[in-house]
Amino acid sequence: MLSRRTFLGSAVGAGLLPYGLARPARAADKPAEIRIDWATYNPVSMVLKQNGLLEKEFAKDGIGIRWVQTLGSNKALEFLNAGSIDFGSTAGSAALLSKINGNPIKSIYVYSRPEWTALVTRKDTSINKIEDLKGKRVAVTRGTDPHIFLVRALQSVGMSEKDIVPVLLQHPDGKIALIRGDVDAWAGLDPMMAQAQVEDGARLFYRNKAANTYGILNATEDFLNKYPDFAKRVLTTYEEARKYCLSHYDDEKKVFMAITKLPENVVDIQLKERTELTFNRIGPEQRDTILKAGLALQQAGVIPPGVDVRRSLDDLVDDRFVTAA
Repeated sequence: MLSRRTFLGSAVGAGLLPYGLARPARAADKPAEIRIDWATYNPVSMVLKQNGLLEKEFAKDGIGIRWVQTLGSNKALEFLNAGSIDFGSTAGSAALLSKINGNPIKSIYVYSRPEWTALVTRKDTSINKIEDLKGKRVAVTRGTDPHIFLVRALQSVGMSEKDIVPVLLQHPDGKIALIRGDVDAWAGLDPMMAQAQVEDGARLFYRNKAANTYGILNATEDFLNKYPDFAKRVLTTYEEARKYCLSHYDDEKKVFMAITKLPENVVDIQLKERTELTFNRIGPEQRDTILKAGLALQQAGVIPPGVDVRRSLDDLVDDRFVTAA
């Protein structure tokens, strides 16, 4: 007589299992396509897309690449949460807040250290400091680094969002609302912020580079669990694009101008003056910046007091893939 172990082994080998015994789930060998975002606040993603680097990397595997534009961290995080994309570009602080709110993501890579946000007003207003925002209409995109920057700026002078009139708009619409006079100020984002400076004389009345968190690439936990080797290859290709940007600024600028249709002087402000591409790993410095943003949000009441922010950050960051890449 066959032993139970021998019978089960033979059944599995033959592709058969007794009724009631389920076959262990096995992830697919490869994804049909890799869905990834590009954004004007992530210049590396634009070079990656324009040069077709991911398409070349995965052509031999028969894997397609689907590009999705995101207009802000909030949209990238929405797409990640819905499973519409596998990789998305956000600010580190926005990723942490979204993770705390239940988004199943991991932050795996740094694509830039930017000063991409500041508080902006028109040239003809009397707003010159944070306190001048009291009772004023301020355009802001919730769930993004500019929103978190605004919250922290208000907090630094003993104010909160209750002291202003937030007007919820996506970043491009916020810039338009400011120039039209529909709002008094705007928590800005490049390249729209740089464009408003050059073309409309907008003023950055409050800047704080240290309160701008790093540009972070996130991935869904589902993709990382199913396809860890493919995730490493995505980051290896991202690295190729980042290093290319570092050594070929003119090409990076040319790609940026072709996609955004912005003039050279606007693009230089964002790429040359306010974007640093010398980091790739979410190390101690990056963690500290994101943690400080999270703790400030908790103090401001945006994150509930019972949340362990440091532990949430540890759960968010996963640098295994960039290290392997």
